[in-house]
This record gives sequence, structure tokens and C-alpha cells, in this order.
Amino acid sequence: MCGICGVVQRDTTPVDQVLLKRMNDAIVHRGPDSDGYYIGSRVGLGIRRLAIIDLVTGDQPISNEDKSLWVVFNGEIYNHPELRRRLQKNGHHLRTNSDTECLVHLYEEYGDECVHHLRGMFAFALWDEKNQRLLIARDRMGQKPLYFSEQDDALYFSSELPSLLRALPSTPSICYPGIDLYLSLQYIPEPLTPFENVFKLPAANRLVWEREHDSGRFSYRTEQYWNLEYLPKWTASDDELNEQLRELLTEAVQMRLISDVPLGAHLSGGIDSSIIVALMAQASTQPVKTFSVGFQENSFSELPYSRAVAERYRTDHHEFKTTFDDIPTLLESLVEYLGEPLADPSALPLYQLSRLTREHVTVALNGDGGDESFAGYQRYWLDPWANRYLRLPKVLTNRLVPNLVGYLPDSVNRPIGGSMLNGLKRLGQLPQVSSHASIYRWGSYFLPSLKAQLWNEPYRSQLNLSEAEALLVKQFETAPADSFLDRTLYTDLSTYLPGDLLVKADRMTMAHSLEGRSPFLDHELAAWAARLPEDKKVHGMVGKYLLREAFKGYLPEDVQRRGKQGFGIPIGAWFRTSLATWMKEILLDSRSPLQTWFDSSVTERLISEHQNGKIDHGKRLWALVVLGLWAEKTSVTS
Repeated sequence: MCGICGVVQRDTTPVDQVLLKRMNDAIVHRGPDSDGYYIGSRVGLGIRRLAIIDLVTGDQPISNEDKSLWVVFNGEIYNHPELRRRLQKNGHHLRTNSDTECLVHLYEEYGDECVHHLRGMFAFALWDEKNQRLLIARDRMGQKPLYFSEQDDALYFSSELPSLLRALPSTPSICYPGIDLYLSLQYIPEPLTPFENVFKLPAANRLVWEREHDSGRFSYRTEQYWNLEYLPKWTASDDELNEQLRELLTEAVQMRLISDVPLGAHLSGGIDSSIIVALMAQASTQPVKTFSVGFQENSFSELPYSRAVAERYRTDHHEFKTTFDDIPTLLESLVEYLGEPLADPSALPLYQLSRLTREHVTVALNGDGGDESFAGYQRYWLDPWANRYLRLPKVLTNRLVPNLVGYLPDSVNRPIGGSMLNGLKRLGQLPQVSSHASIYRWGSYFLPSLKAQLWNEPYRSQLNLSEAEALLVKQFETAPADSFLDRTLYTDLSTYLPGDLLVKADRMTMAHSLEGRSPFLDHELAAWAARLPEDKKVHGMVGKYLLREAFKGYLPEDVQRRGKQGFGIPIGAWFRTSLATWMKEILLDSRSPLQTWFDSSVTERLISEHQNGKIDHGKRLWALVVLGLWAEKTSVTS
């Protein structure tokens, strides 16, 4: 696991090494073990390394035999032993035992198609000196990040946004459509960032920078090289599917146990991470090191469940119980590491869990991706009921029910998804949102009607306040699937997963130089899961049906039958008590760009309604607080 950065330019003036080092220094937390550079004609590559495999000879950049190809690499190629044997059989000489070295030789064999031979998580930049071309690629699921921007006849790229901003000749302006999408989705979706003309390379995409044949001018292009396919469906029996799933997931776990440094697992007590720990214990001769975080608020804590799994498999278990005594300081650190606004509150416990974990191990497996591939969220089985509900007379769905649920009290002391009251209150907004935007209608913090009140002019009139919904609907309608559920899963896997969950997972672990590995995000497993019949994913009101059945004997009974809880924190309660004053200072600071962008009277109304218990605006206020802190940390001017 590492951080990479670089510059490639149209003229042959040597790349500024001081600038390259400045970029690299900004990502030292991603790779504290060593740094490395390559300066060639037109190009400069930088790398910060977190040594995981081949501790002695694996430093980067790495070249081929004649030094005509150079690569910097972030991630892990889990099938590299097989690739090494194939490459050596074809006559390639490999000098190290690292997975990184395979990349230059795969490029010699397959060119840009080398990405199809990789099984793992990755972002890499490969410079071809002979042909004066740069290849950058991200893994299929989007686990490893890559930002880029073109300015003044040069292309700049880095693993993290703050590093990239250090190199750009001109400070980019704010991308207000990106900020508006953030309000709706709680993240800024690929390829946008909070800045104009600064982009994320989307998951399963590659970027090629080379000379155009017609004009002779250097330019870049991006292209998608892989996609999930949901058809045709598997026709095997239940027993056969159970066995296939066990084999695929067992293989995915075992491949991720390759490490030359200590390794453990994040154990939440949910089904996904519990299965991962069970398979790790099955493959290990020593007790698995497991790590869990809990809260003083019992309704938010999953520690009893994680403890039950740890006891069953006799793991070397470590628990961390947090009270979040200093949220302001903690959140400021999070915002710095994130580099862009992300309003997922579960980043807080993951940040602290990763800090605890890093005291014991350098690599931690997790259960990320299980919900999106196997349909774990409640809304997957709620969607059909909601669609039936919306076929009732509009006088009920658009007027009577919204008015009635408006009188229901809010519940701020329960975990996300755990409150029937909050679920009923969502009925009021269902008619406002397309059924093809599932996560938006069930989970958006700001719908267009509220954003129209919040944005000041001239921003409001220049924005498409329904763009977030349109983006999700487009993904749904172009999905390579034929059922409502599969189209929804595809939408989540191509937007929410890489835009929110994997950004959070990467930044919060790498903030502490901890490598996270996700067996459920193995692309071969995800491709297999996509083709499961719909009733093997959602069965009545039970999500992840096949996953539960296949691993029924692996889990304690209370873990096996529990529903999805999520990594929630009690932000609603905090903003009414201990964090109320701090929250107001952030949101109502006259020096903040938020005062220019947004109508302060609307912000004050949200605060008042939340604190007097009229409406639970906790998550909305959280999103605005994160945005305000990000603007402050990034020195954004309105």
C-alpha cells in the first residue's frame, strides 16, 4: 500500500524535483517506510511506500530490464505469484519478489490490456520512455484513488487531492455543481471533485497520455475497461450455489492473507466481517487478531456481537470504546485526510478503529462490499413495497400521508436504519423522488426543495438541483441488468460504493498507514454475485439470503439472524447537547464561505428546529459542518 504522484508535460524541460517532493511529502502517511522518484524526459514520478510484500527489494519506482518502462504503484496484486510464473516462463527477468514489478512486464506483453490480468486493488502510473506515453489505471471496484488535473501544458496526478493541489500552477476555482451533488449524496461522485477541472479517475478506468497522430500534440483520454454484467443468471441448484460461494469467498480471503507484516481484521459484529474472520481463522494456524470499536450509547454499539464471533473463533480480540470527547479536533483531522467533503459520519469510528489497529498490525481485512453485491440494505426489500405504495391514489401519497407523518416525533437515539419512526417519516418524501434512485429517496440529506431554499443567488439559478437524482437514474436505466433489484445494486456499486464507502475506507485506514483489504470486493466474486437470481439476494424481508445460507454454520446464531445496523453514531443527540455550541460556531461564522453560498436564515432554521426537537436535522447539520471545516482547511474563498 502506497501513495503515488507525478507530472507529465508537453515540453522536455526537466520536471521540477522540488515540486515533485512537495507532492510526495503530502502523502507520507500513505507510505512512511520509504520514498522514491524517477525523472525522465517529460515526466516525474513519485512514490511513498508502505512496505507489505518484499520488504527488502520492493522499493519503487521499478523498471523493466532496459529501464525503458517505469512504474509507481499503490495497492496489492493478489495473483502476482501466478503472474510471476507466467512472465518468467515467457522469458522475463524479474529482479524482485514484489507484485509491482509484474506491471512493467505485463505491459510489455499486453500493453494497455495488462489491467485485465490483475486481480487486486490498485492505482498505478506507468511511463513508457520509448513511446513517450503514460498509462494510469484504477482497479475495477475503485478501492484505490487517483486524482488528476491538466494545467499549463502538463498533467498532474496524485493519490490524494491535497497533494495534487500543492503542484498545480494555479489554484482551481470551486466546482459548485460538485458541492450541490455533495449536499444530495453526501459525497462528490466521480469524476467530479470540489474543484473545477480537477478530476477523479473513475473506478475501472484507465487514462492514457500520449502524442496524437493527427495533430502531433500531447493529450490524454480516459476509458472504461471493465463493467459488471448481471446476465445471464446462474441456473445451478441452491446446494451448488452455496458451495460455489464458499469456494469463491474462501479463495478471496486466502489470497488476501499474503503479507510480510502482521495482519488482522476489523470485526464489526455484522454478517460480512464475521464471515471474513471465520474464514481467516479457518486458514490460520495462529489466533486471528481482531479489532472492534463501540460506543457508550448502547443502541449504537455492536460490541456484544463482535465479541461473540471473537469468542467462537478464539481470536486475539481488541476492543476500543469511544466517547468522542474531542469531536472538533478529531473531525478537523478527518477533513484534512479526506481532502474533500464527505458527510459519512461512520468515518469517525473507522478513523479511531484504524488508529488502534495500527498499534498491532499493518494490514486489516474487512467486510466492505458485501451489502452492495449480496443486497444487505433494508431498502432493497423496502423498494418493492414503496413502489406499490406509490400506486395508491395521490391524495393519500402526496397529501394525507405526508401531513400525518409530519406529526411523528423524531428518534435521534437509535442507529441508522434502526428506527421505525424514521422509516415512516420517509414516506412523506417518496413521491418527490424517482424510484430508480433508491439510495436518494431513502437516504438523501437534502432534496431539491430544501436546496432551493438553502442556496443563495446567483448560485441557485446556475445549478441543476435535480442533478444527483438524474445521475442515479441514468445509472439505473443503463445498468446491464433486467430486474429492479439488480439495476439498483449496479447503481450502488458504481456510485455509492466508490464515491462514499471506499473513499472513507481508504482515507481513514491510510491516515494511520494501515492497509485495508476487502475480500468481498474481489472482482471475480462480485461478477459471480451479480449473476445470482434475485431471490438468492433478497428473500421476502431478508437480505443477503444466499450469503446467510451458505455460511449458516459459521456464525453465532444471534449474529446470523440480525439485520443490517450500520456504523452509526449519535450525531443528532450530540448537536442538541455537547456539540451544539461548536456546531453553531462553524455554521454561522461570518468569515466562512458558507455564509456566501447559503442563506443563513435557512441554516439558523435548521439549527433551531433540530435543537427544539421539532425535526431531526442531525445528518444535514453534520454535512454542513463537514463542508464548513473543509472550506476552512482548504482556505476556500467565496
